[in-house]
Amino acid sequence: MSKVVLDVSMSLDGFAAGPNVRKEEPMGDGGERLHEWMAGKGPDGGVDIGIRQQVDAAVGAAVIGRRTFDLGVVPWGGTPWPGVPSFVVTHRTRQDLLGDNGGTFAFDGLEAAVRRAKDAAGDKAVLVLGADVARQLLRAGLLDEVRIHLVPLLMGAGTPLFAGERAELIPEAKPVAGSVTHLRYRVPKP
Repeated sequence: MSKVVLDVSMSLDGFAAGPNVRKEEPMGDGGERLHEWMAGKGPDGGVDIGIRQQVDAAVGAAVIGRRTFDLGVVPWGGTPWPGVPSFVVTHRTRQDLLGDNGGTFAFDGLEAAVRRAKDAAGDKAVLVLGADVARQLLRAGLLDEVRIHLVPLLMGAGTPLFAGERAELIPEAKPVAGSVTHLRYRVPKP
C-alpha cells in the first residue's frame, strides 16, 4: 500500500517558498535557493544527490495543490515527474490534462485525489506538493510521512510550511547530513 508523503525543502525559519510568490517567480523571491541542494553542490553534495535519486525512484503519483499546479505546470513542462500521474486538489474540477512530458493531471477534491493517487501509485509513494494542500492532508489525517530537507537559510518571510498546525511527528530514521539536513518522520494516526 502506498504512503502519502510530504517531501519538502524548508528554510531554518520554516518557509517552503520565499515571499512574493507569483508567475514570474513560482518559488517567490529567493525561494529557488531552497532547491539548490538537489544539484549536489556544497559539502557532501553526493549525499544530497543520493537522497534526490531515492525520492525520484520512489514516486508513483503526486497530489498537488491548485496554486502549486497553476504556478508549476509551465516550468515543469508537464507533470513534476515525467510520466507520473498527478492529482490536483481543487474545487474547480475539469477534464484531465496530458502534460508535455507524458504525465496526466487529474482534478478532484482532497479525499478523492488522495484515493486516486494511491491507486495509481501502487506500491510506490504519493508525493505531496504545496504547503496548503499539505496542511489540509495533515488536518484530515491523510498524511503518512513528512520528509524535510532543512536548508541552512533564513528566508525571513514567505510561505510557512505548517502555519500554526500542530501534530506529533515520530522520527523514522536518523538525520542524514549533506549540504542540507535530511529529516524523516512518521505521522501517527489517531
